Amino acid sequence: MRLRPTALGYLRTDVSGVEQLWDEAQIRRLAGRLGYDFSGMIVYDPRTERPPLARLKAQATRLDAEAVITPGPAHFECGKVPESLIEHLDVITVSPEATYARWSTGSLAPSPPWPMDLP
Repeated sequence: MRLRPTALGYLRTDVSGVEQLWDEAQIRRLAGRLGYDFSGMIVYDPRTERPPLARLKAQATRLDAEAVITPGPAHFECGKVPESLIEHLDVITVSPEATYARWSTGSLAPSPPWPMDLP
């Protein structure tokens, strides 16, 4: 049993561009701030690979991950977080900072990240 939940990072090279290292650092920072054990980054290059949702889900299952953290919704096809991914994992975006939770009421509206910062 793990003491902290596991999270994966995910980004697209064509969306991050020259900001890729910054995006990776932001993902790692948010994972730490939210209390996740960060287990690795999946970097997708659409010029050389097929869309990675199956790979992302498989890696999450293998690592028993609870969440995937991405720089923003633009890193997914069609610029929005796929519902099929939310069925398996919580999806957390860095900007805007939001959580698409598996346990949500069925709406794809983001909820605040958890744990929430208290005043």
